[in-house]
Amino acid sequence: MCCLSHSCVVCVSPEEERRVRANDREYNEKFQYASNCIVTSKYNVITFLPVNLFEQFQEVANTYFLFLLILQLIPQISSLSWFTTIVPLVLVLSITAVKDATDDYVSKEKWMNVRVGDIIKLENNQFVAADLLLLSSSEPHSLCYIETAELDGETNMKVRQSLSVTAELGDPNSLASFDGEVVCEPPNNKLDRFCGLLCWRDCKYPLSNHNMLLRGCVLRNTETCYGLVIFAGPDTKLMQNSGRTKFKRTSIDRLMNTLVLWIFGFMVCMGVILAVGNAVWEREVGSLFQSYLAWDLPVDNFLFSAFLSFWSYVIILNTVVPISLYVSVEVIRLGHSYFINWDRKMFCPQCNTAAEARTTTLNEELGQVEYIFSDKTGTLTQNIMSFSKCSINGHAYGGIEDGLDFSSFNPLADPDFCYYDNGLLKSVKLGDLHSHEFFRLLSLCHTVMSEEKKEGELMYKAQSPDEGALVTAARNFGFVFRSRTPGTVTVTELGRPVTYTLLAILDFNNIRKRMSVIVRNPEGRIRLYCKGADTLLFERLHSSNNHLVNITTDHLNEYAGDGLRTLALAYRDLSEEQWEEWSERHRQADRATDCREDRLADIYEHIEQDMMLLGATAIEDKLQEGVPETIAILSLANIKIWVLTGDKQETAVNIGYSCKMLTGDMTEVFIISGNTVLSVREELRYSNYGREWPSVGDKQQQCPPPPGPPAPRPPSSTTLDSISGEFALVINGHSLAHALEADMEGEFVSTACVCRAVICCRVTPLQKALVVELIKKHKKAVTLAIGDGANDVSMIKTAHIGVGISGQEGIQAVLASDYSFSQFRFLQRLLLVHGRWSYLRMCRFLCYFFYKNFAFTMVHFWFGFFCGFSAQTVYDQYFITLYNIVYTSLPVLAMGIFDQDVPEQRSLEYPKLYEPGQLNLLFNKREFFICITQGIYTSVVLFFVPYAILSHGTQGTGEPLADYQTFAVTTATALVIVVSVQIALDTGYWTAINHFFVWGSVGSFFTIMLAMHSQTLFSIFPNQFHFVGSAQSTLVQPLVWLTIVLATVICIVPVLAFRFLKLDLKPQLSDTLVRQKTRKPAGRCMGGVRVGGVPEGRLGARGGFRRSGYAFAHQEGFGELITSGKNMRLSSLALANFASRHSSSWIDTLRKKKHSNTHPPGSFDHQKGGELSLYDRREVHLMVRKVVN
Repeated sequence: MCCLSHSCVVCVSPEEERRVRANDREYNEKFQYASNCIVTSKYNVITFLPVNLFEQFQEVANTYFLFLLILQLIPQISSLSWFTTIVPLVLVLSITAVKDATDDYVSKEKWMNVRVGDIIKLENNQFVAADLLLLSSSEPHSLCYIETAELDGETNMKVRQSLSVTAELGDPNSLASFDGEVVCEPPNNKLDRFCGLLCWRDCKYPLSNHNMLLRGCVLRNTETCYGLVIFAGPDTKLMQNSGRTKFKRTSIDRLMNTLVLWIFGFMVCMGVILAVGNAVWEREVGSLFQSYLAWDLPVDNFLFSAFLSFWSYVIILNTVVPISLYVSVEVIRLGHSYFINWDRKMFCPQCNTAAEARTTTLNEELGQVEYIFSDKTGTLTQNIMSFSKCSINGHAYGGIEDGLDFSSFNPLADPDFCYYDNGLLKSVKLGDLHSHEFFRLLSLCHTVMSEEKKEGELMYKAQSPDEGALVTAARNFGFVFRSRTPGTVTVTELGRPVTYTLLAILDFNNIRKRMSVIVRNPEGRIRLYCKGADTLLFERLHSSNNHLVNITTDHLNEYAGDGLRTLALAYRDLSEEQWEEWSERHRQADRATDCREDRLADIYEHIEQDMMLLGATAIEDKLQEGVPETIAILSLANIKIWVLTGDKQETAVNIGYSCKMLTGDMTEVFIISGNTVLSVREELRYSNYGREWPSVGDKQQQCPPPPGPPAPRPPSSTTLDSISGEFALVINGHSLAHALEADMEGEFVSTACVCRAVICCRVTPLQKALVVELIKKHKKAVTLAIGDGANDVSMIKTAHIGVGISGQEGIQAVLASDYSFSQFRFLQRLLLVHGRWSYLRMCRFLCYFFYKNFAFTMVHFWFGFFCGFSAQTVYDQYFITLYNIVYTSLPVLAMGIFDQDVPEQRSLEYPKLYEPGQLNLLFNKREFFICITQGIYTSVVLFFVPYAILSHGTQGTGEPLADYQTFAVTTATALVIVVSVQIALDTGYWTAINHFFVWGSVGSFFTIMLAMHSQTLFSIFPNQFHFVGSAQSTLVQPLVWLTIVLATVICIVPVLAFRFLKLDLKPQLSDTLVRQKTRKPAGRCMGGVRVGGVPEGRLGARGGFRRSGYAFAHQEGFGELITSGKNMRLSSLALANFASRHSSSWIDTLRKKKHSNTHPPGSFDHQKGGELSLYDRREVHLMVRKVVN
């Protein structure tokens, strides 16, 4: 890309209209338009340090430790050295800053620094870097072809054309002298609309979206083109839809901030208690020693002594939340990120792409996801269409035998085309007129462009991938589309070239849902060929087709049951008089200046009547490998999946059936398609009450509910949650705009969250983000958004977790994501294995960390009552410094990085194992209080058992053991042994690293303690090591070891007893799996009940109550351009059903209390004639399984 002028301004100001003058920098600078510099990073060189420190000190603990550091600098109140706090604090801030800088650097992207008013040159296959007004191109009639996958997810080509007055500006000199002025709308996020005027040479020319090249598009099949920058940088429509980069934090981070405040309050309470004790002691007892043990200056009374004592105890007791906690958390998260990056089972050999954790702060949140918002094109599907089946004159073909070889029959056949029914090929060879007419229609009725670089080497450029698949099918069966001109279409029919006169193209749009062509064959006969959605085309057939319609309808239902995209074909013969009359009316409507589109639609409607049915086609939009299985397993993990797509309703519904989000046995699939606030509200309320209104199976699905009395107020969430049956909701983009309004969003969320599947069609990128934000606001659940294009960036940034698919639509989604990989199926492993393990490990780490530190710190509190509240520490200062850094850090790190409760295969086989994370069961306020209670209990035992024994104990020589240093060594040794035994009990998965760290930490304690208490160090640093010889003399006493063993038993035995009772009385599913005998899996297990494996093959059929619709492109086709001559170039696995869930676990009880959405045991579903409800069937299934086992 090259720029014809320079740029410099970087500023954004609000505006009501935009005025842009080409090649006039001085004029455009007055408006201070934004430059085209896009930076998606949070920092730069200047702002990194202050912004990063500001973000880090939003962590309550970091601010708390900074406060402690300031206190420790005051000698009158500090009993510990200042370096014990500043070194860990600086270390934590530095490690976090380096990690944040690394994460931010890889997410940074800058585009060319062009500005509004520049004229830039684009070459073939380049990305459009700003919103441009197309001025000219190298193609005839100044056309250019673009791919808009980054904008709307569609990979099919679209066409854009410049104004005829600027088409001659093809060389740099004339472009440099161009001084036209554009007056247009201000920056907005409307991707499909642009309004403006070009003022040039005293004339005004209207501008539309058809003249614009938007940022994110890719130039295709066009050598060069030139464009005038209208919107740049953050003002472009793509960036207007992208949303802001948000600072993401996990729920555990937010909970830890709350807990740190609580712990600080608890510590203050302990400090107050000990300070009051100090005041009482100094007044009643300490005053007796004033004559020979006076207060240190500036203390002059017992109240001031108590005040200083309070701050001294705040410093001593600060280890209840040590700074090493945050260092350990970051190290564990980094380890989990590397596990994701190193997972070979998430590596795609076809793409040579591995999974990547692009952030290290959200890993445990992967184990708590409740809602997944997914794009469709390129995320669930491969966006590859194939001609699968067809119905011709009542005969069904396709899918019954091995693939055919077309090379001997047709030398022009596409070698990559596959079809599976020789009967159709025989029909063509035998000269069946209906088969010939069927494929003749497919070869003529389209807007495909053909390019033949060599003889017989055809390349089709289709506006829709469906059209490309249909034309390719006709090509292989002998009807080869070769070329076109504005007035002709040339086809090779069974080896014979035939040229048809193209009289008219009745183009597709989203209202007509069909397209037609009128052609004259070489014999002079005029015929109209039409293809479109069956529901609309059948209404326009001649009455003599009724019997054929019934047969074809059955075939369509069958195809729809396979999740295929269907299309009906028909034709009509026209007389010369009919054509002349209609042609004149068409010319008048085409020249109309007002309501041109409506007039043309009426004319098209008039000619598309009394047609004769030829048959129907069925196209398969291939899903990515493993998509149905992944969706099924994630659904069994109680994860709700919503599809948010820019595609039309029929396409999205078809994919919903193909990937088994929608099934034929659902109670109802509701369609929300109202165009007004009132109609959308009525449809939502009718669906809430289960009343009959248009659904997928209804022909009148676009109509609002029948008029009647005003709908009652929407039911409460409790009423909705108790609804029996499985529902799905499909809502269109224009209806969603109303549903997202403040007064209706509650009803929409209530209705949607009752449904098992939700599909939002024709949504803009901004609407995707709004839907995600809505669920975050109302459900307080962890959300995950996954997509592969720039149109998904906004929802990826908005969700708690963003996942980018590195697929066919560029890298915008990957750059904005937190995690990336190449296939949707890897999401199953990311959540159920890595996410679940990360959450489990982090929770176990935190529980143990708080336990061991309360056990360590609370000993000081009890000791305060026996040392005159003098802020004397129990342990020597080196033990205090090394306890969290050396003695207990590595074992808990090993547990936090490597621990597992069940192997990865069991995590995938039993999706219900994922539910504790969604319910936040493993670490919450209740679990926190249990941990600190156990820690306080341990501290009581570790203080009072040695105190009681040693106060009356003697050495072998008869000398008493009741001295401070012996007590300190005994308590410290017992503490290290107790917490080491405790982590041995907490560790569920032992590795060599775990053994080395646990037992190595115990060994390092004795080694370091003996060294610290040695005569050698004391002789070198006599003022630093006061416990000389204490360890050597203490640890040789049998009574000391008896005390340590007794304290360990008293601390550990209650824990063991509680855990054994819990295993028997209230086991978790993971406990049950661990206790099961190891045996080879017989198949996939769904939700706690093992089921047999399902072989791969074609997707199973669903109920035939809904036919899938053909998916045209979003916008109108190439018809008008073709007839005007302006576009002429010169040169996986499917699951049959969901198995029962493990309904007897205690998790279900909590879920019932939380959601109240299950039937009581033993109840009957009265809507199903007294049959057992789904809940009861699951219970019976579970009981049978238990008996069998």
